[in-house]
Amino acid sequence: MKKKLVIKLSGKVFAIEETKKLKDYATFFVKKSKICQPIIIAGGGKIARYFINHARSSGADESTLDELGIEISRLNARLLIYALKGKAYPHPPTNLTEVKLAVDSGLIVVTGGLHPGQSTNATAALIAEKVHATEFLNATDVDGIYDSDPNKNKNAKKFKRIELKNLRNLLVHEDSVAGGYDLMDIVALKVIERSKIKTRIIKSDIKTIEKAMKGLSTGTEIILPN
Repeated sequence: MKKKLVIKLSGKVFAIEETKKLKDYATFFVKKSKICQPIIIAGGGKIARYFINHARSSGADESTLDELGIEISRLNARLLIYALKGKAYPHPPTNLTEVKLAVDSGLIVVTGGLHPGQSTNATAALIAEKVHATEFLNATDVDGIYDSDPNKNKNAKKFKRIELKNLRNLLVHEDSVAGGYDLMDIVALKVIERSKIKTRIIKSDIKTIEKAMKGLSTGTEIILPN
């Protein structure tokens, strides 16, 4: 049986200007599916933020905004499914039970968000738990976890490895409104801790993802408590 690998893919990958890159990702995942089963969770990205901000300014409540973000992430998932052609499960699962059934098909599975109130990072962690994934790779817009925002602080220090409790302390002040999630969140950390899921934060880039899949050191590894 092939090992199952959960990959949260940054919403940036699905941007309008990245059409060719999405096809490159599809080619890459098809190649990798010969040795493992990729289970991919699509982020919402800039498009989701646009819709969320627009709806928020019209007075929509946060749970409605969450649902809107989930719909956009599922549309992004469909874009990758179409690019994967017959190698992918034909539609994005909408709950954990459907995810499990899709994974049992042996095909590449691509989904978006599942439940309001959960980031796609938390969703990816829950999926990794549900399908007993070997590893969870969180491919983001940055190349790992820093002690402060590297976009705002040029002296920010990157961690090659970070203990989960220390990462939790860093996240305590994170924004938790719809569309405001970033690298990881408290729910995702609780899930990977309770099920001892091997997790790494990496740059959303094909070469970097391939490096991580091969078990080579890249990004930031989260050290779980014994």
